[in-house]
Amino acid sequence: MWWQYIAVFLGALLFDVVPIPFPPAFTIMLFLQIKYHLNIWLVIAIGVMGSILGRYILTLYIPLIAGKIFKESKNEDIQFLGEKMKEKGWKSQMAIIAYSLLPLPTTPLFLAGGMAKIKPLYIIPAFFIGKFVSDTIVINLGKYTSENTQNIIDGVLSWKTITSFITGILFVFFILFIDWRSLIQKNKFRLNFRIWK
Repeated sequence: MWWQYIAVFLGALLFDVVPIPFPPAFTIMLFLQIKYHLNIWLVIAIGVMGSILGRYILTLYIPLIAGKIFKESKNEDIQFLGEKMKEKGWKSQMAIIAYSLLPLPTTPLFLAGGMAKIKPLYIIPAFFIGKFVSDTIVINLGKYTSENTQNIIDGVLSWKTITSFITGILFVFFILFIDWRSLIQKNKFRLNFRIWK
């Protein structure tokens, strides 16, 4: 039965290491917990650790990709946004926790953090708190509906997951195409689509 817990870890890691908004890692955690009747607290603990490792790896490799596909000015713009985020201190940490509690993809948060070259340790503790709380709620709720496994599997493509995916894509769009320096320094909203090399 130990291999199922390894599958939980690897599934959560793979769902959270990709640089595009993907279904939340709790979907694979919940599916495996229901299918194999796994210990719910082990699933949550192991799955959250897999998610954190996936997001950590994402923040490490995204600056390398961003440097190759985006213009230097866009990377500098995102780094400027990251510096402003760090200036906010505990307010930024509370914002990360709040964002992690929402049923929205956290991919944009880690894309922005990675491109801004914010140290992962600045984001991950707050993400851990939000992720642990939200996954605990979702997986415990899922346990109560385990008799309806087929309904849960069918619900993976519900209006909520589609809305979350579209919202995640919009956040990535905002991060990449808004001229953050102009917005923050001059209070002028500008879009810049010439970000690619």
